[in-house]
Amino acid sequence: MSDRIVRVIGLTGGIATGKTTVSNYLADRYHFPVLDADVYAREAVQPGSPILDAIVERYGPHILLSDGNLNRAELGNIVFNNLADRQWLEQLIHPYVRQCLVAGIQSCISRCSSVSNDTVTVILAVPLLFEAKMADLCTEIWVVYCSPAVQLERLMQRDNLSFDRANARINTQLPLAQKCQQADVVLDNSSTLDSLLRQVDLLCFSRESQAESSA
Repeated sequence: MSDRIVRVIGLTGGIATGKTTVSNYLADRYHFPVLDADVYAREAVQPGSPILDAIVERYGPHILLSDGNLNRAELGNIVFNNLADRQWLEQLIHPYVRQCLVAGIQSCISRCSSVSNDTVTVILAVPLLFEAKMADLCTEIWVVYCSPAVQLERLMQRDNLSFDRANARINTQLPLAQKCQQADVVLDNSSTLDSLLRQVDLLCFSRESQAESSA
């Protein structure tokens, strides 16, 4: 019987707090497989998909771009300003994303079955980990945090949004303070990139040492 340890790290945070920066670093520096919920959410609305068909039926053909792809900006304007619309969309997409994450975890474990490493680590990059009730897929949860003022400024600059529109998008998510309360690890991204990555390095080195000592 194998004594392999499977670590499924749920990486989450708030919009524009730096989750992608951390997930890219974990993939590039530590070669951890990253399963990105945003990628699966985009797959869910590809042309010809039943989810996209349902969206078009609800909102009309103007929700599509000229090439038949979803006009994500237009849909975002709708769902970020209407709770009922957002909940309707999430009920379509979240089960699809969860199914993909589960399959991805199993695939990563299977690919590593012939490797001698005692620990298999998989990163689940899921912005709405708590909101979509996917925390049960993880063995530990890392939250990328920054101060509300920094988060708002970064979102406004990144997406070229007004104060009101950026604030509205932030308010659709669970408050960062509540996410931090449920986290096993909080990465503070209120300062510089170097500071953030040093936290990741220290964390990875310490966890690797713990795994080796317990093996």
